[in-house]
Amino acid sequence: MSEEYESVCFMCQRPESKCKGMLRLSEGINVCTDCLQKTLDMAHDMNLPPEMLTGMPNMFMGQNAAPSDEAKKEKDEDKEEVLKGEVEEDSDTKDTPDEGDDDPADTGKKRLQGGFSNVSFINLNDLLGGMTGRQNAPKKKKKPLEPINIKDILPPHEIKKKLDEYVIGQEQAKKIISVAVYNHYKRVATNTMDEIEIEKSNILMIGPTGSGKTYLVKTLARLLDVPLAIADATSLTEAGYIGDDIESVVSKLLAAADNDVDRAERGIIFIDEIDKIARKKQQTSRDVSGESVQQGMLKLLEGAEIEVPVGANSKNAMVPLATVNTRNILFICGGAFPDLEEIIKQRLNKQTSIGYTADLKDKWDKEKNILSKVTVEDIKKFGMIPEFVGRLPIICTLEGLGKEMLVEILKEPKNAILKQYQKLLNLDEVDLKFTDDALEAIAEKALEKDTGARALRAIIEEFMLDIMYEIPKDKNIGTVTITREYIEGKGGPVIELRTVTPAPLLEARG
Repeated sequence: MSEEYESVCFMCQRPESKCKGMLRLSEGINVCTDCLQKTLDMAHDMNLPPEMLTGMPNMFMGQNAAPSDEAKKEKDEDKEEVLKGEVEEDSDTKDTPDEGDDDPADTGKKRLQGGFSNVSFINLNDLLGGMTGRQNAPKKKKKPLEPINIKDILPPHEIKKKLDEYVIGQEQAKKIISVAVYNHYKRVATNTMDEIEIEKSNILMIGPTGSGKTYLVKTLARLLDVPLAIADATSLTEAGYIGDDIESVVSKLLAAADNDVDRAERGIIFIDEIDKIARKKQQTSRDVSGESVQQGMLKLLEGAEIEVPVGANSKNAMVPLATVNTRNILFICGGAFPDLEEIIKQRLNKQTSIGYTADLKDKWDKEKNILSKVTVEDIKKFGMIPEFVGRLPIICTLEGLGKEMLVEILKEPKNAILKQYQKLLNLDEVDLKFTDDALEAIAEKALEKDTGARALRAIIEEFMLDIMYEIPKDKNIGTVTITREYIEGKGGPVIELRTVTPAPLLEARG
C-alpha cells in the first residue's frame, strides 16, 4: 500500500484513520471491525442457529482466516464422506437411492460451505464487481497547528478600532467584546502555564432585533481569522426528539474548520435566538425545546470532550465521529429577549418610595436604553435557568438604533448599503448621489418598521427598483440624485445627462 493512500472499508467507505480496526480480506477487500460486528449483531437479532453465528466470521475472513483444529478435523471427515459416497455410487452392490433422497456428494459439499444446508453465503468477490466503492483514499496532509503567540494577539483597542470600521455605534458593546476576546485567546495561549487556571469567559449578548448582534460576531471572526459557526437555538431539541441535537453546533464549527479538530477547538460559536429556549411558563408536558436544551448545553459551555458527527447534523451508524474539546471554544449567545424591558421596569418600579422624593411609576417608560440596566435576576425571571446564566459571565447589551445611527449606518461603514449601490451603478458608468434629506427620510421610514437596520435595505430596494430598471435603457445618463421627495413619493430623482463633446466636422471633398 502506498504511503499516500490508506485503506477504506468496503461496507461503510470510511478510511482506516476513522475506524477502530481494519480486516484484510482476499482480493484486496478491507472491512472494518464495526461493520463486522454490526453484521454479527444483525444475524443474532434474526435468531439464526448458533452454528451459523460461529461460522460467519470465517465467511468474512475468506482465505485469510486461519481455520481452527476442530474445523480442520470436520473438513477432513467431510472429504472422507464425499470420497466414500463416490465409491459407493460407482459400485453396483448398493441399491440406487430413491428420487427424493439427496446425493451424499451434494450433502458433503453443502457441509463444506458452512456446516449446514439450505444456507448460501454472500460472496464479497461478487459484490466487488458490482460496486464502485473506492478501496484507497488519499490521506490529507495537515499542517501542524502553530501555538498562539501572546505577542501576536491584537490588544483590545486594536480590536475595537477594526470593529469601528464596520460597526456603527454600540461603543460599550464593542469594548466589552474586545476585552473578552483578548482575554480568551490569552487564556488559550497560556493554557496551563502554572497552577493558576483562567476560566473561560463566554458572552451573552442582549439587544433588540436589527441592532447588529450577528453582524458584530461575523466581523469579529473575520478580523481574528478563526473558524466561526452560527447556529439557531430554535431548531435545537433534547436528544431523541425531532430536531437538531445540541452537539450539532459543534459539528458546524468542525465543518467551518475543514474538519480540522485542532483548529476548531480555537474557534467561536455564536448561538442566535438564545431567548427561544427559555423555560416555558405553565408547561404541562415535557419541555424538550426549552429547559431541557439549557440543561444539555451546560457541558458545552463549561468545556468537555464531545463526540460529534463529521459531515452530518445527527449521529448514525454510517457517519464517522470526531472528538472535540470545547474547553477553548468561545461561546457567544445572542437574543432579542422580548418583554425583558417590562421585567426590568417592574423591578425598578418596586424601588419607588412614598413622599415628596418618590419616583413616578412611568419614569422608566421613556427610557430608550432600558436594557443596559439588566441584571442576572431579570434574565432568570425571563426563563433562563441559573446554571445556564452562570456559564455566561459576561452580559453585553446593545442599544436600539436611533435616527442618527441609522443615517450613519447607511453611509459610514466600509461596506455600507449606499456604497454597494453606488458601485453597482458605477459599473454602468453612472454616479449615484443621495441628499442629506433623503437619508433622513430613509431612516424615518426604517424607524416606523421597528426592525432595526434590517429595514434599511428593504426600503432602498423598493425605491431603487425603477432606477436600476430604467438606467440601462439610456446610455446618456451620467448622474442620478435621490431626493427626499422621491423617497416620500412626491417627486422623482434628479437625472443629469453626461456632457457629450461634439465631434469635429469632416471637410467636404472638392
